[in-house]
Amino acid sequence: MSLVTKPNLDDGDGFYADLLAAHDGLSEGASHRLNAQLVLILANHIGERAVLAEALALARTDLSET
Repeated sequence: MSLVTKPNLDDGDGFYADLLAAHDGLSEGASHRLNAQLVLILANHIGERAVLAEALALARTDLSET
């Protein structure tokens, strides 16, 4: 399996709205915990270490230290 980088969600806007709604009313710390739990749940679903390593590397691109 290779990392899919082209748009692949059947309802990307709907998912984004759901993601924002999931964070609604949470403290900053709880919001960070939700993100961490979501990442681990999805990583478990993917299940392939090489794909996850590729995703981690891609996620780190274009991030600048502030």
